[in-house]
Amino acid sequence: MTQSVCDCVRSDEVHMSRIPFRVSCVVLLFALAMVGRTDAQPALRFSGYVMDFAAGQFPAMQGVDDAASNLARLRLRPLMELWEGGTLALEHESTLLWMSRDGVASLAYRDIAPRQAVDLRWHPVAENKLHFTHAIDRLYLRQNVSWGTFMLGRQRIQWGTGRIWNPTDLFHPLNPAAYDKIEKDGADAFTAKFHLGDFTDVQFVYNFRPAMDSANVGARFRTNVEEFDLSAMAGYFDRRSVLGADMAGNAFGAGVRAEVLWMDESREGRGNDFVRYILGMDYQISAELYVLMEYFRNGEGAARTRDYDLGRLYLGEIVQLARSYLYLGGGYQLHPLLYATGGVNFNLNDNSLFVQASALWSTGDNSAVHVGTLLPVADTGDEYWYYPASVYVRGEFHF
Repeated sequence: MTQSVCDCVRSDEVHMSRIPFRVSCVVLLFALAMVGRTDAQPALRFSGYVMDFAAGQFPAMQGVDDAASNLARLRLRPLMELWEGGTLALEHESTLLWMSRDGVASLAYRDIAPRQAVDLRWHPVAENKLHFTHAIDRLYLRQNVSWGTFMLGRQRIQWGTGRIWNPTDLFHPLNPAAYDKIEKDGADAFTAKFHLGDFTDVQFVYNFRPAMDSANVGARFRTNVEEFDLSAMAGYFDRRSVLGADMAGNAFGAGVRAEVLWMDESREGRGNDFVRYILGMDYQISAELYVLMEYFRNGEGAARTRDYDLGRLYLGEIVQLARSYLYLGGGYQLHPLLYATGGVNFNLNDNSLFVQASALWSTGDNSAVHVGTLLPVADTGDEYWYYPASVYVRGEFHF
């Protein structure tokens, strides 16, 4: 396994030589579009936050000890207005992670970012229990014009309508159990969005990869019909053709949403085509009480626990192992400064589940304290048996 990983890295390094030419072509086109716009005076805006996240984990697996961790995080977000409609944005993150033992599990903090072409993460300290890392998570040039928007660089691309799962979001999928994740990872891409009318647009995406012949491309058309937002997407991701659609709107006083994605698995002997979809509904019962339900059908998942692909789950290539899931949850405003949320995520194939609960106390205009827990209920070998029971406290201050 080690040798094959090294071989892949070397292959990617060879293809990296192709990146500068293609990137420079996009930069040149961008620069030509900017001619005549450099007369404006640049202006700098600055924001960010500091956060401390303490957690305890209590694994069910035999031979794995309980663990504690503390993550201190500083995120700086300068944004420069270069000219009319043109901005340059940067988001730099520094983290200091302490763990009571090496290898404390996390679904959020990995060195792997599958939609990034260039490694912009550095590790000045990488000891067994102490890690200091700083990274560039966003770095993009954005140009707004009357008929569209162009962006080049590391950016967030938000596709899909689901609250818990997003089958059509092929850029930043998140595991619902990743309670320690705040932002989705940025993707290295060139995006162009064209406004076709009121509430109607089309977006084109070219996602750079270390090997240029494995770049991802896609397009998404979005419009509105009465009380419903409708979208359709198509593309070529991870050497596979994809088609998808999503919907969000209101029906009988409730919010309803759906997403569906078809993926061609016939290339390179991967297997059969599959479909992923969600059906969801939420309802604001009162000023204080909110409820949510979402069903996820994962055609790529395994029907039996022995076929679970744990490696792909860890790498972030998939977010669930089985085929059918149901999430039931909601939130309640206990006090103007205190909001509680909770939910249960059911694996309908192996009958495992996890319970999530949290409370947010707004301690000031720019500060808050979160406390929460994740409690798996599973038999040996079930999906959520691999997840440790966890408790956490998070404090944050925004500026």
